[in-house]
Amino acid sequence: MRATIHLGRLWGVRIGLHWSVFAVVVLLVFGVGLTRFPAAFPGHGAVAYLLAAVVAAVGFLLSLLSHELAHAVVARREGQRVEGITLWMLGGLAWLRDRARTPGADFRIAVAGPATSVAVAVLFGLLAWAVAAVGVAPLVSGVFAYLAFINFVLAAFNLIPAAPLDGGRILRAALWRRWGDRHRAALVSAGLGRGFGFALVLLGALGLLAGAGAGLWWVLVGVFVVVMASAERSQSDLVEALAGLRVRDVMTSHPDTADGDQSVAEFLRDVALVRRHSAFPLVDQAGQLQGLVTLNRLKAVPADLRDSTALRDIACPPADVPKVAPDDPLPEVVSVMNGCGDRRAPVFEHGVLVGIVSPSDISRATVLSGLGVGR
Repeated sequence: MRATIHLGRLWGVRIGLHWSVFAVVVLLVFGVGLTRFPAAFPGHGAVAYLLAAVVAAVGFLLSLLSHELAHAVVARREGQRVEGITLWMLGGLAWLRDRARTPGADFRIAVAGPATSVAVAVLFGLLAWAVAAVGVAPLVSGVFAYLAFINFVLAAFNLIPAAPLDGGRILRAALWRRWGDRHRAALVSAGLGRGFGFALVLLGALGLLAGAGAGLWWVLVGVFVVVMASAERSQSDLVEALAGLRVRDVMTSHPDTADGDQSVAEFLRDVALVRRHSAFPLVDQAGQLQGLVTLNRLKAVPADLRDSTALRDIACPPADVPKVAPDDPLPEVVSVMNGCGDRRAPVFEHGVLVGIVSPSDISRATVLSGLGVGR
């Protein structure tokens, strides 16, 4: 779930919105503004209710952002790299490039979100009390009270001990500390997450059959939980299979490179058809990386612009290309092979390009590991 609208950085963390978040804003504005607030605080005009609902929707998004930002800030303090935060239809996601190195770090990162939501709930609760105490219209204090309630719900829901919720990660950290086996702990957390997700789907389906519109929402949340829990299990299985391997064990040495000044048309004709690779690092005469070109990025260039478009103009920028070293542990590298490089990572040793790691290299290593080969 990648951001489609980038808002900038906060405390060094990139913040973005997925387009689906606007669906939640619309639902909140019209749902709360046309039903909840008029029923609880009668006597105001439609504009006042809608304005209050807009404030509540913005407060809700800021609450989600504070929750995820807490994860990201603590993760950075624990030595993890943070790719960014994306707010979307079902909440927020903090993209962490690395895994926690200890059970304690895993626990602190996981608990930071719910703890922040509780703190935000208390803050909104105090604002609601203060506004009511000075005699401001009840609708205003009602908005703050609503946001306090939402944040308490957000914290409570996330503390359910099932991956990918924060409670599942807290459970994983506790089991990891007890057993000394992160993979085993992750499997238990992911299994509970899948079970919880399927239960939400079932309850949502029953709600839909009973005519409850909220049933669809719970079905969507349940599907999301199942998918993310399954992804966490697959990721843990992959990391376990690659344990003990280094980048140099799987990388393609001396990769083919390209000149960033070359046109797309010339490259397709003279290079892409001859060298059967899917990614080409762009390197200047000094050996410095200028970017990474992939077949997917080449395909996006219209045919009539290929002669006038240079490779460097469409390449994944150097700052966005994950760079690894030959002795980096392979499980840690897998988590950074994201972004615009189509899951490729150039390998540098003493500043010199010596190889490249691709998904096919990872897949081959995984298969060989399953066969008991390559360790």
